[in-house]
Amino acid sequence: MFTIRRYTADDKVLWDNYVAKARNATFLFMRDYMDYHADRFHDHSLLFFKGRRLHSVLPAHEDEALFASHAGLTYGGLLMDVNVTTAEVVQLFDELCVYLRDHGFRRVLYKPVPWVYHRIPAEEDLYAMFWKCNARLLRRMSGTVIALDEHLPWRKDHRRRLKNALQTGVRVVADDALDRFWPVLEENLRMRFETKPVHTLQEMELLKSRFPSQILQYNAYVADEVVGGITFYLMGHVLHGQYSATSSLGKECGAMEAIYQKVIFDDFAHCRYLDFGTSNEQGGLVLNEGLIDHKEAYGGRTVCYDTYEWTL
Repeated sequence: MFTIRRYTADDKVLWDNYVAKARNATFLFMRDYMDYHADRFHDHSLLFFKGRRLHSVLPAHEDEALFASHAGLTYGGLLMDVNVTTAEVVQLFDELCVYLRDHGFRRVLYKPVPWVYHRIPAEEDLYAMFWKCNARLLRRMSGTVIALDEHLPWRKDHRRRLKNALQTGVRVVADDALDRFWPVLEENLRMRFETKPVHTLQEMELLKSRFPSQILQYNAYVADEVVGGITFYLMGHVLHGQYSATSSLGKECGAMEAIYQKVIFDDFAHCRYLDFGTSNEQGGLVLNEGLIDHKEAYGGRTVCYDTYEWTL
């Protein structure tokens, strides 16, 4: 049997030490990242013990009778170290459902960590949900990922813009100047989608101060003007583009292509994957074909970001 305990602030060191060694975790699950917006979500993360040993952890929040993978994160299933076995996880999900029913929950939303972020395969939870929870696929988003060691060729339009960048003298700098990039990002999102970044500049600067080696800012300059930029999250063997935007001049002169050329072929050629994120609306029911085509033109192909649901 497992002992299931709800996370409290006293568990921070224990939690973070476990996340650091888990085979399917990223720095997004460190408490200094999860808790920066603690006021927005009612945390109900769980720790699972076998005897006195911490077996696994589950980042989650509650909303009345709903228990869900943490809404402040893109994904967040059961985090497991290399010692966790399939039979243990099957038992764990059986006992998790009892715990949730006993605490008044009636419905579960579960977002497993996509396989590209696994240091070692870690899909025991998918099997356990299928067997013990009768979980159904509720939502499927199409993420676009480049396998960096395959070097699929860029399409002609990206190669042409990269040539423009070289001729224009676009300069790419990993300068961490978030404040120079954010106005470009905000204007781009306002004009294209009538929306704002999920993070404010102040929030991103706070997170950057907490994770200086994992949150990286690359800006593209023409003379001294920022014409484009990408905010990257470095998560082990995966480089994830969290935000990207160009000005009209940046698009014309190939700012994005210049940045990707530098990170893919120079600075992060040692990584296994570059994740562009998803290209969907309405929970995956609408595909933004122009956006995903733009990503696939760099050599990206689809990895699914899934959400499962079951009732208790």
